[in-house]
Amino acid sequence: MLGSENMFTGIVEELGTVVSISHGAKAAKMTLQGNLIFEDMHIGDSIAVNGVCLTVTEKTSNTFTVDVMPETIRRSSLGALSKGSKVNMERAMAANGRFGGHIVSGHIDGTGQIESFVKEDNAVWVTVKTPAKLLRYIIEKGSIAIDGVSLTVAYVDDTCFKVSLIPHTAAHTTLLSKKAGDIVNLENDIVGKYIDKLMHYETCVEEETTKSGISMDFLAKNGFA
Repeated sequence: MLGSENMFTGIVEELGTVVSISHGAKAAKMTLQGNLIFEDMHIGDSIAVNGVCLTVTEKTSNTFTVDVMPETIRRSSLGALSKGSKVNMERAMAANGRFGGHIVSGHIDGTGQIESFVKEDNAVWVTVKTPAKLLRYIIEKGSIAIDGVSLTVAYVDDTCFKVSLIPHTAAHTTLLSKKAGDIVNLENDIVGKYIDKLMHYETCVEEETTKSGISMDFLAKNGFA
């Protein structure tokens, strides 16, 4: 999840199955099975598994193995997977590929909890509760990746957000196999995070320099600013 700079689109290529998962003190090793994504998979490639960017360390004709570091276990729902679990899988986007979803890095921001599923004609509304630190980047009609699936936000308030799944998304991802109370991985739209950082950068710098006792006047007087 951390340390890779690949890009995904949030368009799930296929559903995979967890063949095995072994837990260490804080980390884990996981082997997954699939079909489609093995066409051009190589050792060292990045695969988004339920939205988390993981590196292929071993592979056969239809399985691949990844190491899941402690930070990934802490920030995602991968630690809750078990043998037989279904997962969403997507290869890193090819430079000549179509951009069908939105910019997804595979570096999730945190998790949310599914509150409810409500069917409306051919669609299904999914309500997800998540902390304020993630909700601040979620806007109506903006993009969100849920377990690696690129979706459009249809509603948001100060405790939750909602998306509406079309039949294709429902049939080709794991989302409707979940139940109320399940935890999902969330990645906010990267554009919003960069804008927020730029807007608050000077304030953050001023706060840090104040804590350290070094002011902008001090830096200027000594030729550093």
